Amino acid sequence: MKDLAPANRGKFTNPHTTADGAPRARVSLKNPQTLWFNTGTLCNIECANCYIDSSPTNDALVYLTADEVGAFLDQARARAWPLQEIAFTGGEPFMNPQMIDMARRALTDGFRVLILTNAMRPMMRKPMQDGLIALNRAFPGQLCLRVSLDHFGADLHDAERGAGSFDITLRGMRWLAAQGIPMAAAGRAHMAQSEAEARDGFARLFARHGFDIDANDPARMVLFPEMDLGQDVPEITTDCWDILGKSPQSVMCASARMVVKRKGAAAPSVVACTLLPYETEFDLGATLADAEGDVALNHPHCAKFCVLGGASCSA
Repeated sequence: MKDLAPANRGKFTNPHTTADGAPRARVSLKNPQTLWFNTGTLCNIECANCYIDSSPTNDALVYLTADEVGAFLDQARARAWPLQEIAFTGGEPFMNPQMIDMARRALTDGFRVLILTNAMRPMMRKPMQDGLIALNRAFPGQLCLRVSLDHFGADLHDAERGAGSFDITLRGMRWLAAQGIPMAAAGRAHMAQSEAEARDGFARLFARHGFDIDANDPARMVLFPEMDLGQDVPEITTDCWDILGKSPQSVMCASARMVVKRKGAAAPSVVACTLLPYETEFDLGATLADAEGDVALNHPHCAKFCVLGGASCSA
């Protein structure tokens, strides 16, 4: 785990109890709805605050192949997982040369497919463009690309992703819109004074460009809380569910798992969620059967992002 804030030292160390000895909250996989695939950590840009440290040189998670994705889809079918959605994240998924083939495998099996992207140059290469057009034509309404758009203004977005990135991303979004490929968007909640301000700003941006994205729909315009390991974060105990008025089944690891392939590994493995691809404690094993166990909420992201932030990476 990355260095924690001084106030967090001593916390998030025991999967069974919190620092003060209370029983740690755990979440069971009750209703698997989304199976995520991390296509690899390589990205065409390096953001100022990327939770997974994606960059043009970070290959800690290597490219998955279409055959590896297909094997996990077969496992899900054999185990009768009631999946609704197959989702791809990175890195930048369109850096992976088999991205179109992986999506086609999932679509052919009847799943909705969500691809997270910055809509920049990797997506705009002709093989990817041609592939997306063909998939959208063959599977209408089943494919959606969620575009990372940190803020509705260029200055704050570019401060995170690099000068000029806002305009390049909008260019990619205009191309998607012109092809009739469904889009969603994801921003950063802390970059606006309030959720209402953020949604109003994005609504104006989408209207100006003619994007068919409802900024007031949390599934189409996702606003993620920031994941900062430098902040003091409370641990989640079993009593917190009643105190907070929340159910364990509202947390992402109750309905999702993610497949990753670490550099040097012979085969992919399954982790508890999209936020913790590097933490060995959250590596649940090589198969979906291995991944059906409970997950201890033993990380600051579990508390700040999922339980207290109420966020989920799924659509």
